[in-house]
Parts: sequence; C-alpha cells; structure tokens
Amino acid sequence: MRTTGEEWLLDAQERGNPHTRLAAWTDGNAARPLVDGRAYYDALLPALRGTRRGDLILFTDWRGDPDQRLDGPGTEISQVLCEAARRGVVVKGLIWRSHLDRLRFSEQENKHLGDEIEAAGGECLRDMRVRPGGSHHQKFVVVRHPDRPERDVAFVGGIDLCHGRGDSPEHEGDPQSQRMAATYGTRPPWHDVQLELRGPVVGQVETTFRERWEDPTPLSRNPFLRLQDRLDGEDVRADPLPPQLPDPPPAGALRVQLLRTYPYRRTARYPFAPEGERSVARGYRKAAARGRRLIYLEDQYLWSPQVAGCFADALRATPGLHLVAVVPRHPDADGRIGGTPQLYGRERALAILRAAGGERVHVFSPENAQGTPIYVHAKVCIVDDAWATIGSDNVSLRSWTHDSELTCAVADPTGDYARSLRRRLAREHLGIDVDEDDPDAFIDAFERCAAGLQAWHDGGRQGPRPSGRLLRYRGPRLDAWTRRWSGVLYRLIHDPDGRPPALRRTGAF
Repeated sequence: MRTTGEEWLLDAQERGNPHTRLAAWTDGNAARPLVDGRAYYDALLPALRGTRRGDLILFTDWRGDPDQRLDGPGTEISQVLCEAARRGVVVKGLIWRSHLDRLRFSEQENKHLGDEIEAAGGECLRDMRVRPGGSHHQKFVVVRHPDRPERDVAFVGGIDLCHGRGDSPEHEGDPQSQRMAATYGTRPPWHDVQLELRGPVVGQVETTFRERWEDPTPLSRNPFLRLQDRLDGEDVRADPLPPQLPDPPPAGALRVQLLRTYPYRRTARYPFAPEGERSVARGYRKAAARGRRLIYLEDQYLWSPQVAGCFADALRATPGLHLVAVVPRHPDADGRIGGTPQLYGRERALAILRAAGGERVHVFSPENAQGTPIYVHAKVCIVDDAWATIGSDNVSLRSWTHDSELTCAVADPTGDYARSLRRRLAREHLGIDVDEDDPDAFIDAFERCAAGLQAWHDGGRQGPRPSGRLLRYRGPRLDAWTRRWSGVLYRLIHDPDGRPPALRRTGAF
C-alpha cells in the first residue's frame, strides 16, 4: 500500500507546542543535501550575491567569524552581507551572544560580525535568551525575493559561518582553521552537512526566525551586560521586520517538517514556546520506533543515556533492526575538563545501545588519506529510507532539551531522497558507490571497509592504502576513578537537562 509519508511525522498535537505559528508540515518542496562546508559555501555565496534592493536575508548562527571566506579573497561572510545591506537588501541576524572567549567560545568573534553588519545598515543582535549554560545553536539562512519568489531559498543544518567549517570531501581541512584537540592537527578535517530548501518550507524557516526576532524579552537577563551594551551603543532592541511574504510556490514533491528544541525557562519564557519545545526529541522517538531495517546516524556526540534509550528501545522491539553510526574518534577538546567527560558520555550511551542491539550496533569513525582523524560535526539521521533529518541537533540531552535547535525531517514515500542521501554519505566514507538497498549488504560494505583499513594499519601501512576512510570506533577504557569524576563534569557542563521538572521526573520529552 502506497503511503504519503505522513505517518512518520508529528501532527500538531504531537509537537507539544500549541503556541508556535509553524504548520505541522508543508508539501511541494525540494531539498538538496550539501555535504561538507565547501558545497554549502558554494551554494550560499551566489544566493546572497543574487539579492537586490528590497530582498530579505535572515540568518542565525552559533558562531560567526567576519573574515570566514565563502570562496576566495573578497568573499568574507561579513563583506558579502555588508555589500548586500549597502545595496538595499534587508539584512537581519541573530547570533548567540556566547560565553567568554577565555572559555574557548566565540564572544568577540560574534560581536565583531554583528558590529560590521550594523555599520553597513543591517541589523545583527547578540541573543542570550537561553537557559544558564545554554546556547542558541540554530544555524540557518533564509533569502526571500518579493518580486522573484521562485528564487526563495533556505539553508538549514549544522554548518556555522566560521573558521574550520569550509572543508571539502577530500578532508584536508579548512585553510582558515580553528584550534582543536592536537590529534586533529593544525588544519583539522571537518565533515558536516547542510540542507538547501526550496518551496513552501522556506516560509516556515522564516517563521522560526521571526518568532525569535519578535520576542520582546531583553536579549540578556544579566543587568551588567545590558548596562555594558548601552554604554557601548550596541543595538539591544530588534527593529520591526517587513511583513512576511506568502510562502514560495511549490518547487518539488517532498513533505518537510521543521523540528525544534527550545528549553523550558522558569522566568522570561519564550512567547512562542512558553513550556519549551522538544519536537526534535519527539520526532526522533516516533521515527525510531517505526524503524524495521536500518537506522543510519552521523553525529558529533551520540551521548546521553536518556537519548540513547530512544534507539535502544527500537532495537529491543525489532530484532531485525540495525543501527549504523559515524562519529568522531576523539573529542574536539583536549584535557580532563574538555575531552574526558565527552568520552564518558559516549561510553555510557554505547553501552546502552550494545546491551539492546548487540552485534546489530555498528559504530565507525573516519580519517583522511593522511591518517588524520576527521571531526564529524554532521547531524544526520535516516530511518528505513523513509524519514531523514539534517539539522543543528546532536544526539544528546543538551540538543534535545536545553539549547535552541532546528532540524528538517523529510518524509518521502518513494524513498528516493533518503536513499540518495545515504548513498552519498556512504560514498564519501567508503570511497566506492554502495547501491545496495539491502541493509545487510550496506552494513557489510562498512564492515569490510573498516576491517581492511584496520588490517593495513596493523600491518605497518605496507602497500597501497585500502579504499575508504572508516575504522571501527573503539573509545578508550576509563578507569573507575576517571569515570566517577568525569560523570560529574559531564552532567554539569556537557549534558544539562532543559526539561520542566515534571518531565524530568517522568523521563518524558
């Protein structure tokens, strides 16, 4: 029996947030995955430069580096956005205010990007309307054209407009590198995915921006920061946006649903989500429970017992279901405070998954041709080639409850979209085309690649390097003392819970 894909998506009641203006989903969309930062920047640059007076550019970011180049010299993101503002384009941005630079965040970089855009006539606000220790983690761009709606486009995913993200499929790293753990070298390889959207869903991404922009709550609850901003002459109040245009015309045949996370805030609640929103968590749980053959994940973290339990439940309920995950081999930060608690979180999550699925759980990590580990920053989930997400959300309690997130769930009853995405990602990791729809054959290709590459390493790297980049993931064993203090740091720093107390007690999302 042919289906419409609707059964994979959340209805309005299942979203659990009646206060949002979002539709349950939209039909008639086109979606093009952009694998790795180079592909995203190559698509974003002409979209921004193709705007003219009266058009609209809206963007959100976790981190923005003004001098990050989308291509060569003269394509720095700040310069491209400022040029658009000077020619009469309405340019509006929301960037996470960030914590202090000495904590290795991006306070000054985000401020500099906003200052340059404001000087050119745009408006860019540093938004700290988050829970303590939280962040605005959404990364999207919307481009609207009042007299050319067929050109309207949105980009949603995990790629920031900052240093380190502009890598290519060869994974030699972004020339504008960002400091990471020493194992990644001076130019860390970086794997990521963004989604280009056309059709009515573009209006839904714009609505997500407008809900945050129109929130009357002060940008920060810290009175000292508010005073400092006023003394510095910083813009602290959003100017009105132009009226929202009708949704763009249909551009394809895909059904797309926006899933989001907003935390519960006891005071200064979000008007569009006063109890928070956890549709990312709910969407994943619904789709995983429907899985019968294969769940394919690419994720930066794969943490959290509560979140791993979603997939463990599915593995226990369906004996024929397999889970394939591609994760980074090492944390992004060195040291006991930064790195070891991350390893602790993944160790706990994988233990839960393996207890539920045994040999049906397959976890890998990639390296480039030089043997340098590739940092996996992608946030992708594909279930049975029927439901696929690309977004900013990681498989972690932080992303499912505590930070702001945005992901796009695509339901395609033909399976063509998800199948194409899965094969594209496999080709990058394996170095060969994997055309098999049979999950067993697909998994076997991953296992053979990992075994061959491991044997080559074990043999002293003699002879030609085998095709592919994957090794089986084997995290370090943590002793009891390290596990104990790592658990404390992990819960305090890396995986806070942004659910209302009543939900925390029940374990529900």
